[in-house]
Amino acid sequence: MVVVNCVGVGHWGPNLVRVFATHPESRVRTVCDVSPERIALVRTNIPSVTRSSTDPLATVSDSEADAVVIATPVGSHYELARAALEAGKHVLVEKPLCRTLAQGEELVALARSRGKVLAVGHIFLFNNGVRAVRALIHSGELGAVRYIYSTRTNLGPFRTDVNALWDLAAHDLSILNYWLDADPIAVTAHGRAYLNPPIEDVVLGCFDYPDGILACVQASWLNPRKVREITVVGAHRMAVWNDMDLNEPLRVYHKTVNVHRAADYSDTFGSFRMLVRHGDVVIPHMSGPEPLAAECAHFIDCVHGRAQAINSGADAIRVLRALEAADQSMREGSRLVPLASPPGLAAAPPPAMAPPAYRLAG
Repeated sequence: MVVVNCVGVGHWGPNLVRVFATHPESRVRTVCDVSPERIALVRTNIPSVTRSSTDPLATVSDSEADAVVIATPVGSHYELARAALEAGKHVLVEKPLCRTLAQGEELVALARSRGKVLAVGHIFLFNNGVRAVRALIHSGELGAVRYIYSTRTNLGPFRTDVNALWDLAAHDLSILNYWLDADPIAVTAHGRAYLNPPIEDVVLGCFDYPDGILACVQASWLNPRKVREITVVGAHRMAVWNDMDLNEPLRVYHKTVNVHRAADYSDTFGSFRMLVRHGDVVIPHMSGPEPLAAECAHFIDCVHGRAQAINSGADAIRVLRALEAADQSMREGSRLVPLASPPGLAAAPPPAMAPPAYRLAG
């Protein structure tokens, strides 16, 4: 039984407490928050939690705990994760890992020296739709990937510690790195701070990946609709993953453009349409566990030595490196900023939970 202390039960923390409190191999010992009202709410809804604290540092260094879960504002991630690792705890911290690349590298080195698991809440790596798209890319069903476009918008939340790119696009970068088994090699970004200068609430980032793949990310807290959608354009097919569509989150379009057809001249709308190859729209059936439950179960497996973390601190550093470069680009008038190759960071190991292997006919 892994004994877990949870620090931060504001917006997302109660979900983590719920999952760890009901996992057959974990027990939540203490919940911690600076708000007694939030603690009381969690203890009312999750009666198995009997201990609470308003002292985060004491909670992460508790000698009775095996692991610490951190769901606090980003600015406190580094201090709390470092204290937990120094106290000999395994750590699961929400994304982004911390506020700077240097802090992240220090935490990864500390976890490695102590022989402890450092995992980060890149929850979409455990989403069945995201795993299905990875399977489509790696099976060759889509053909060579040309470009990827991601939209992640909502009205709020409005943060004061990080900008919209760090808050929202951290998810997209973890997904892109996972899909492509690569890191971006350059980035250009443009943003505006309309509500709370100088924190950008609207950011557009373009990330160049190897093999000429362009990935564009729109991240905004200032939008009338909550959108969580990524389009992958391949040479043969195109896939659209829509996390807001619970019934049909993934669609695969058998559609492409044949620019090498025999006719070398097109002067009408009808003749132009002949360039487009239309086919079926396939909607694969999606099933699987709740992504958060899968993430927490994976963390328990890692603590027990049954798996290697696919959401490890080392992988989170790859995301931090791209986010810092995007910030630099915005500061320097949207200049294209090259990214150095990650030193000594291997590609993520295969997922412990095998992704769906979809094979599309046609």
